[in-house]
Amino acid sequence: MGVIVNKNNYKNDELSRRIDADLRAKALEIAGGAGEERDDDIDFAEDSEYVRDFKKTGRFGWVWIVLILLAVLSIISIVFL
Repeated sequence: MGVIVNKNNYKNDELSRRIDADLRAKALEIAGGAGEERDDDIDFAEDSEYVRDFKKTGRFGWVWIVLILLAVLSIISIVFL
């Protein structure tokens, strides 16, 4: 035997919409205004002094990965064969 339950979701939808609107308004208020971004709050790791002089990996960085994999495979083949 089954029971069919019909639930009126209108009240829940309206409540969810109001809660979402309130939370969004509070988040914008805390963030500093109506949708405007503040540049002083953004923290990029590339801008820090620690990584300022680092160079990005070149386009042949994958060669190092292949060489390391080949070295590991050769060590494994020497030890086990």
